[in-house]
Amino acid sequence: MAAVDSGGGESRSHAKHQKKRKKKRVGIRMDMTPMVDIAFLLLTFFMLTTVFNKPQTMELNLPPDEKVTVEVAESSLLTLRVDRDGRIFWNMGSEALQPLPFTELRSTLIQRNQANPKLITLVKVDRDANYKMMVDVMDELNLANITRFSLAPMTEKDKQLMEKAAVM
Repeated sequence: MAAVDSGGGESRSHAKHQKKRKKKRVGIRMDMTPMVDIAFLLLTFFMLTTVFNKPQTMELNLPPDEKVTVEVAESSLLTLRVDRDGRIFWNMGSEALQPLPFTELRSTLIQRNQANPKLITLVKVDRDANYKMMVDVMDELNLANITRFSLAPMTEKDKQLMEKAAVM
């Protein structure tokens, strides 16, 4: 609340005989308590209603030793290869590479995973490829509910196979 201090309680007759003085300033006192209450109320409201994003993480299972090799049947291995231009090629086991448009990637992954529940997907991305492409492929794997996949470096042999498949 605010209060106004009106000043003196002197009589008029007494004021006539004195020299003219400057008028005394009127004092104003404002109570800041309601404003502070509102500020803290708003602060607590926004603190309690704000939703914090949880950090998005991915669990990685790394082999305990580099010398350990894991044997996987060729019939249970789906290999996805991404070249530097963002084209995707896939094959099952030792079959010939086939081009795969990115728009059909999820449906192909779901179909192959339903046919073989023990399917392991191996993703090989060219070192010169766009990083976004690798993230997009991993997102598609996640959206297709494929939890068993592995990342591997692309070899020169893989690049040659992709060039042959692109020509056909």
